[in-house]
Amino acid sequence: MGKRHDSDSPVFPSIRGERLSRDALEHLVRKHCLKASRACPSLGSKRVTPHTLRHSTAMELLHHGVDQSVIALWLGHESVETTQIYIHADMRLKEKALSQITSPKTHPGRYRPNDELLAFLESL
Repeated sequence: MGKRHDSDSPVFPSIRGERLSRDALEHLVRKHCLKASRACPSLGSKRVTPHTLRHSTAMELLHHGVDQSVIALWLGHESVETTQIYIHADMRLKEKALSQITSPKTHPGRYRPNDELLAFLESL
């Protein structure tokens, strides 16, 4: 593998040494997902894109305690507020936060409405 000459060089260059195009990146993800699905058949039914890989990586970093500002920099977000979307979308983080403030008289966990309540809501 060749050495990178400067910090502006792409980490994953094309065969011409330039940045990979969006199409080239999507092609590589499809190609390697197809290959991986031979060993892990459940991948065949999933839609894996560069965006899903980026999102999944950001969520894993978040779950492992990496600071939001670091994740924002890694994702190339202009502000940390943009990274808030990942936090708002994640139920595991919400459940973890709620478990830390649950009073001893309540049962921790996710609320599960009974059939009667669901039927009432459906009738509205």
